[in-house]
Amino acid sequence: MKKIAFCLIFGLMSMMEALACTNFLIGKNASADGSTMLTYNMDSYGMYGHLFITPGGKHEAGEMLRVMDFDHNRFMGEIPQIAETYKVVGYINEHQLSVTETTFVGREELINPEGMMHYTSLMNITLQRAKTAREAIKVLTDLAETYGYCSSGETFSIADPNEIWILEMMGKGPGCKGAVWVAIRIPDDCICAHANQSRIRQFPQSKKIDKKLGFYVAANGDVMYSKDVVSFAREKGFFSGKDQDFSFCEAYSPTNFHMQRACEARVWSFFNKHIDGMERYLDYADGKHLDTAEPMPLYIKPKHKLTLRDAMDGMRDHYEGTPFDMTVDCGGGAWQSPYRPRPQEWEVDRKTYYHERPIASQQACCAMVCQMRGWLPNAVGGILWWGNDDACMVTYTPNYCSATRIATCYDDPEATDLKFSWNSAFWICNWISNMVYPRWSQLYPELKKVREELQDKYVGNQDKLEAAVLQQLEENPEAAVEKLTAYGEACGQEMLARWKQLGEYMIVKYNDIAVKPEKDGKFETTKDGLGAPPIREGYNEAYRRVIVNETGEKYLAPNSK
Repeated sequence: MKKIAFCLIFGLMSMMEALACTNFLIGKNASADGSTMLTYNMDSYGMYGHLFITPGGKHEAGEMLRVMDFDHNRFMGEIPQIAETYKVVGYINEHQLSVTETTFVGREELINPEGMMHYTSLMNITLQRAKTAREAIKVLTDLAETYGYCSSGETFSIADPNEIWILEMMGKGPGCKGAVWVAIRIPDDCICAHANQSRIRQFPQSKKIDKKLGFYVAANGDVMYSKDVVSFAREKGFFSGKDQDFSFCEAYSPTNFHMQRACEARVWSFFNKHIDGMERYLDYADGKHLDTAEPMPLYIKPKHKLTLRDAMDGMRDHYEGTPFDMTVDCGGGAWQSPYRPRPQEWEVDRKTYYHERPIASQQACCAMVCQMRGWLPNAVGGILWWGNDDACMVTYTPNYCSATRIATCYDDPEATDLKFSWNSAFWICNWISNMVYPRWSQLYPELKKVREELQDKYVGNQDKLEAAVLQQLEENPEAAVEKLTAYGEACGQEMLARWKQLGEYMIVKYNDIAVKPEKDGKFETTKDGLGAPPIREGYNEAYRRVIVNETGEKYLAPNSK
């Protein structure tokens, strides 16, 4: 009887697709410390985020792997297992290979529901089977070609300690196995980003298919693409020009206002923090000038090298200080919240309006930064910095790619998307966030203070911890890995405990839309030992005027006339 292995998704089980994610890609010569980095906000309403380890190991001949569409909890079929697989911690494996994604949908007629491979299974199986980014491209595309691809358009970020790649893939429609795709290596001194929008346009093309790989590889080796990516577009009537003029995104994912404003604006905002002159691309990002706007480059060399904190903070962005800033209009309410309820588009008097869609979003179930460092042994060099909720509202805690366990708060067995648990990082972080969202300017500074205190601690501890582990690694590698594992567990549990304290503090201080006064870090009391009377701050001057402009004299006191 054949042995069946399960393809365990490393992060999330959900009945909904993650159609609103954001990725940043940072080359090793664009980072301050020489690491490569991928970031990932996984955004989807109702999705419950949890983190756990997919173990690697040796496998017997005849062993099969169960393939699942994890967005829909749907069994897709079985494929032969390979002789050896690698351990996966979230979205990074034991060889410091990381894979993340965003969904761009593309031409819906090219979705093939009969394909076995969903984008979630492609990511997980690839991480189990590849050591480098180039190997990952081969594994991922071979899986789609061999077993069929059932998802819509997808952009994958793929990185090892030396290279970062962006790969865009589109199916071929019902009854057609395989996919069309292009992969481009991002130069080491550049940064890239994608956010639910296909971004690859023209690319260098080769005249010969690499016989060993089975697809085209450009002369410089930094572009790979499926053998029919251009011819299939011609066949379907998506493209009719010269080969060198072929644009992947224009053929397979024609843009519109919503795609530009909700997707490319996020890329623009990330670039805008690290590159001068991004004003020239505002017309492109705002989505209102599709016929005349100059498209943004796929990647750009930043004006300074990005730190780990730059990568983390980039995922916390709400367009502050840009033309898309949501804190400056009445939609943010009395406390200038940068968050808006969904749906993103809405109607009044048969006219359609929209809310901005920033990088940091309340719909995120988790956020992460994958950090890969080639000058260190794999056990120490690869880190998944993880947070369970909107990136703006969490401290990222470190999980080394060699870890044998994860903090229990990130995979609480009692919690689900429909069941709250006080031991679940997902639910505790969401509890705090949902207190903060409607009273942003009042409560966010309290959250940010704790977030930064812990973030500074965890980032600051890296050098000392890793120096001790490196000394131990050669003499006692198991003890060294245990040290890293225990540290990751401790950081996760410390974060959970500190967040609980923060929630208890906030509900006391800000109860009933008032503020209890403090002095020297303690709540003030009366001479009789009771809490001092709360301060009733009310609305600020600007929002009072909004109310008066809306209501006229409805609330005007008689003695004011």
